[in-house]
Amino acid sequence: MKEARFGTKSIWAGEKDQLAFGATQVPVVHSVSFGYDDMDEWYDVAIGKKPGHIYGRNTNPTVQAFEEKIRVLEGAEASTSFSTGMAAISNTLGTLLFPGDRVVSIKDTYGGTNKIFTEFLPKQQVEVVLCDTGDHEAIEKEVAKGCKVLYLESPTNPTVKITDIERMARAGKTVGATVVVDNTFATPVNQQPLTLGADLVIHSATKFLGGHADALGGAVCGDKTLVESIYHYREINGATLDPMAAYLLMRGMKTLKLRVDQQNKNAAEIARYLQTFDVVDAVFYPGLPEHPHHDIAKQQMTGFGGMLSFSVKGGVETVRDLLPKLKYANRAANLGSVETVVGPSRTTSHVECTPAERAAMGIPEGLIRYSAGIEDIEDLIEDLAQAFQAIGQFANS
Repeated sequence: MKEARFGTKSIWAGEKDQLAFGATQVPVVHSVSFGYDDMDEWYDVAIGKKPGHIYGRNTNPTVQAFEEKIRVLEGAEASTSFSTGMAAISNTLGTLLFPGDRVVSIKDTYGGTNKIFTEFLPKQQVEVVLCDTGDHEAIEKEVAKGCKVLYLESPTNPTVKITDIERMARAGKTVGATVVVDNTFATPVNQQPLTLGADLVIHSATKFLGGHADALGGAVCGDKTLVESIYHYREINGATLDPMAAYLLMRGMKTLKLRVDQQNKNAAEIARYLQTFDVVDAVFYPGLPEHPHHDIAKQQMTGFGGMLSFSVKGGVETVRDLLPKLKYANRAANLGSVETVVGPSRTTSHVECTPAERAAMGIPEGLIRYSAGIEDIEDLIEDLAQAFQAIGQFANS
């Protein structure tokens, strides 16, 4: 029998082994501990000699089902989970980097990630080099000087810039670096970093994987030895995924392909429509032919994603006027959910950064991040039209 296709995997992967009592859905196991009458069996499970669970901070059946599902979708050897996406990022970097090590990354990663690079890692005597996103030659030169980790995010949050993952992975492998890719924006529906040479893939599962804005979580997938070391760091430091959150994320993942396919289409149409307004300075979406990294995106992505951003003339004042006029959009610090979500980077992705820091990353104060939902595209377009009209702006015919 042929291997199942992605949409089928998203429904069935990881679930069968965790079913109980004839149920067709994975149960939410809230028990903190798991008991054993046989002391030898207990010991064998505790040291990993036999499968099983001993304590919820380490492993849990519901959480294990979620981990297996994302492992299959990313085509990874192993996976582990975390309480949040930032826990996945910080635990991964905490596992891989030690005083005296060097990490190379890009300037406009997610704001929380950027803070780790600019504030926390330097305090631990880790050398951090941040290159301009898209300047592949500059990244290769820095990597060639030697580094322990090459950390990438593609597409980036919020300017949706694209990095050539395959090219950068080759550069990283040349110096023995571990190549890590944050795949949150693309999702495994649109991009498979491991097939492009990455060693590890990170997700904020809170976003597209869960898709319903009702559960926090994170995941790391990839090389078995690396994932096991990250799991060990996490089990000791305690950023454990809650079983109820794991259940909600897993339930959301069953419709991942359906949702992302629709979000891809909606984002593409919205990006094109926004270009018709004079008040819109620029639209950032890798699916647009004029996007500076469009050709790279076409090479490594099967869809361009549900995320876009655009900057408006008048900066913060225009943002303040426009966003409250939208009827079919949550103004909130989230993305990837079934509902459309909008917000400026100054209150969402880069709220931790100063205006000067955002400007250095190429993020204007008038930038709006737009996470396309799965609504009917006609309604989203009409909603944008009436919002722009309410502030005296009209689309060019």
